[in-house]
Amino acid sequence: MPPMSTHHTPSQTLAFIGGGNMASAIIGGLIQQGTPAQHIVAVEPFEATRQQLEAKFQIRTLPQASPALEEAGLVIWAVKPQVFKEAAHTAQAFCKHALHLSVAAGIRSDSIAAWLGTQRVVRAMPNTPALVGLGQTGLFARPSVSAADQAWIEQVVATTGQYLWVQEEALLDAVTAISGSGPAYVFFFIEAMVEAGVKMGLTQAQAHQLAVGTFVGASELARSASESPAVLRERVTSKGGTTYAAITAMQESKVQALFQAALEAARARAHELGDAFGG
Repeated sequence: MPPMSTHHTPSQTLAFIGGGNMASAIIGGLIQQGTPAQHIVAVEPFEATRQQLEAKFQIRTLPQASPALEEAGLVIWAVKPQVFKEAAHTAQAFCKHALHLSVAAGIRSDSIAAWLGTQRVVRAMPNTPALVGLGQTGLFARPSVSAADQAWIEQVVATTGQYLWVQEEALLDAVTAISGSGPAYVFFFIEAMVEAGVKMGLTQAQAHQLAVGTFVGASELARSASESPAVLRERVTSKGGTTYAAITAMQESKVQALFQAALEAARARAHELGDAFGG
């Protein structure tokens, strides 16, 4: 066998276990960035999903783990937390040699390493804006993961948006609470704004355009501005004005504290998932 190169080329075979939304987002990103479809294989038990993957991406699919996985240099686990253990036991005979990347919520790398019989495990917490190339992914690497392995993972994850590495795995629970679950909080606020707009006499379409457009615009301002969100907020809040009235009402209702408590609930649940499905 030739010596491992220090830089992994995207031409090496990647195997996906699970072919749902997150797998599709990563596969789409990889193909867009030049990974040949014939270097990607997906294991997916549902025939309808397999057919979709084949039609959309022209990749190979398998109904279950098989020796075909032996050619994969990187295996990406995109399964639901509750089926991970069973899926790992089925596949591990074929992919002990590979680097493994898990995008399954809550499952700790200790469990994954034990189930797969390898320490070359990276755990990721992505989010759904990955579907439009604007994802945020938190990453944690076990000590056995080399710098070259990490570089390969970065190449793959960068196709879906931004990423960051955390040095302690427990911090992925915080990543889950902020960005993993975070898109739902934004949709929740958009829903509330649309509903309020309709109650104030706007049409559904008008309220939707204004609410969504405001989140897009304000997010872009927050991303491109050198000032903090607090400063940006203060700048649009003149004393006694309309924004001041809204912000004061929110502060009096303790919206910030309630929202932070919600994030803490998400973090606690992420920790519980690791306990529940990691055994």
